[in-house]
Amino acid sequence: MKTRILFSVRTFFSLFILFLAGCGGGDEGAGMQSKEDSGSEKKGMIGVSVLTLGNPFFSVIAENITSEAAKHGYEVIVVDGDRDVQKQANQIDDFLTKGVSAIILNPCDRISIGAAVKKANAAGVPVFTCDLKCVAEGAEVVSHVGSDNLQGGKLAGDAMVDALGETGGKVLVIHFPQANSCQLRVQGFKEVINAHNRGREVGKIEVVAELDGGGVRDEGYKVAEDTMQAHPDLAGIFAINDPSALGARAALEKAGKQDQVKIVAFDGQPEGKQAIKEGKIFADPVQFPDQIGKKTVELIISYFSGEDVPSEVLIPTALYTQADGLNDPELE
Repeated sequence: MKTRILFSVRTFFSLFILFLAGCGGGDEGAGMQSKEDSGSEKKGMIGVSVLTLGNPFFSVIAENITSEAAKHGYEVIVVDGDRDVQKQANQIDDFLTKGVSAIILNPCDRISIGAAVKKANAAGVPVFTCDLKCVAEGAEVVSHVGSDNLQGGKLAGDAMVDALGETGGKVLVIHFPQANSCQLRVQGFKEVINAHNRGREVGKIEVVAELDGGGVRDEGYKVAEDTMQAHPDLAGIFAINDPSALGARAALEKAGKQDQVKIVAFDGQPEGKQAIKEGKIFADPVQFPDQIGKKTVELIISYFSGEDVPSEVLIPTALYTQADGLNDPELE
């Protein structure tokens, strides 16, 4: 069963100020813990392992999980998976040793994390995922909360068509294929591009490379640089998140091709929005990580209460363009 919740860009401008909170990586055992309300009885612990706290998007999810769970009397332990599936598997083992009531994951790998999830299943500890799915066979996840990434990918495709106009051209996709969410983004993007190309003799958009940028700035820079060398007439880049897009933008500026190549990204982080306002990125389908975190906790509380919960809740994205950036009170 799927549930979709509609939001608009402007309704959530103020929510993204949360991104400005500091973030950073952490050791496997390090993390942040919630404090239950003074005088309230602690009901249990929730263990949270995120893909990386080095990305503000996941920090916002973790912060909202922590604050929402505290309202219900649950302590939260947040740890950084650091994009390392074995490290994340060890963190799940640690959660089980500590006797957590539930586990929330942003899987570092949508398939390889399956064995660790099965351990939690065997221990009777419910597992929930948010933003990133676990799709390993036999691994049981109670519910998943995330963006409607297929819909967001289609918005990104529409934006690329608008950016390149009737000329079309060659496009690089900067991927992170380990994440199911990114698979869906790229799928939606390609569906729109293929529909645009159908029946055209001229003005086609050709995806000439689809490379793993790791979801981080440094690798986004490298794959953009490599692709420009192989395809000096590159016209567009679709990056699956803002960090990889900003890395690609730096590579374009170094090569003097910032006016030649249009970038469409994904996320709507403050730095990405600022780049859109300044014309450095063409557009972003934006996500709402605060809502993802809160909704995940709501489902856990409902599950503990014996209620039926949906297997998936999808929150649609909304396209953020330069016009939105110029009217965004949260930007400089």
